Amino acid sequence: MKTMTCKQLGGCCDETFHADTFEEIAELSKQHGKKMFRLGDKKHLEAMKKMQEIMTTDEKMKAWLQLKKKAFDALPEVE
Repeated sequence: MKTMTCKQLGGCCDETFHADTFEEIAELSKQHGKKMFRLGDKKHLEAMKKMQEIMTTDEKMKAWLQLKKKAFDALPEVE
């Protein structure tokens, strides 16, 4: 199992997510983002806007996801 924070995944807080795969951790981050959106959290909304600007094309989105997956893969396993 590996751990990443909201910040490490492009967000703005220290909320931690624990998962065995990058896909699982990405889904946890997505659910957190949806919750923060529903709550109208300004810092998260700003982070989402920045991410939308980064992901204006499929190529940029794929490159960003590859970077985050590489960061996940480099993390140590924790119990």
